[in-house]
Amino acid sequence: MSAPLPPAGGSPDVLVTADDAPGVSLWRAAGSRLRRNPTAIVGAVIVLAFVVVALVAPLLTPYQPGSAEWSGDVTPTSVPGPSDDHLLGLDRFGSDLFTQLVYGARQSLVYGVVATAIGLAFGAALGIVSGGAIAVGGRPGVWIDNVVMRVVDIMLSVPSLLLAVSIAAVLGQNSYAIMIAIGAAQVPIFARLLRGSMLAQGRSDYVLAAEALGIRKRKIVMSHVLPNSIGPTVVQATLNLATAIIEVAALSFLGLGQPDPAVAEWGRMLVAAQDRFEAAPQLALLPGAAIAITALGFTLFGEALREALDPRSRR
Repeated sequence: MSAPLPPAGGSPDVLVTADDAPGVSLWRAAGSRLRRNPTAIVGAVIVLAFVVVALVAPLLTPYQPGSAEWSGDVTPTSVPGPSDDHLLGLDRFGSDLFTQLVYGARQSLVYGVVATAIGLAFGAALGIVSGGAIAVGGRPGVWIDNVVMRVVDIMLSVPSLLLAVSIAAVLGQNSYAIMIAIGAAQVPIFARLLRGSMLAQGRSDYVLAAEALGIRKRKIVMSHVLPNSIGPTVVQATLNLATAIIEVAALSFLGLGQPDPAVAEWGRMLVAAQDRFEAAPQLALLPGAAIAITALGFTLFGEALREALDPRSRR
């Protein structure tokens, strides 16, 4: 374990460890801090378990999602519970509940990762255009920044879930609509964050030194400012995965998800369990718990990563 060093600059609020010593890279120091952070470990375990379940779902159950495994009647007052063949029992359609849960994890992972990637790609592009335009300077740069930021402000004025619902309703009920809708709602978050980070880096001493050496501003922005600004955006992507998983479930709950019953979705499982809650509460509690625990895992790990990368947040 790294021994604490005297506070930098005499500030008692910042804990300086051997990880902050000269020559230690930012990401290596952050990894060292994460390994000593119980919150990061708990979040990482939850995220890893979620990813493993999603990837090996066909190996965990012999059944297929949406397939009826029960020949009898499933009524609001009679839902078959756990048995030797069905670990968690059946749902209202006679499908294996455990199968629906593990395949729902796969859908949530795919939707969440793709939606966040869409938001990150387009948001980062807007942030680079806006922040780069200001960094390069001149009247055209200010004009470009104003136009881009006003578009971002308009998008931020609409709640993200409402924006996602509106886009999904226009595009129709399919997997692509969900991913595009949630990704579009994340675009302004990444754009604002990367622009602000680039503006902060643009006032750093190394930028002033590079300008004094006569290096072109465009090269400084793309080769130095941007690489040093991307860290907070990567951390935000981790946090946005939690939001994306919740919004995927919300869209499915509102009836805007994938209509194919062979595609398992946690949000649709909650809808199907509404009139069976008294007889079989596990039909709603299990997918609800899966959504909450998964979102919690990404949130814990993302917050720990944010603290590990920002020395000012450590005490």
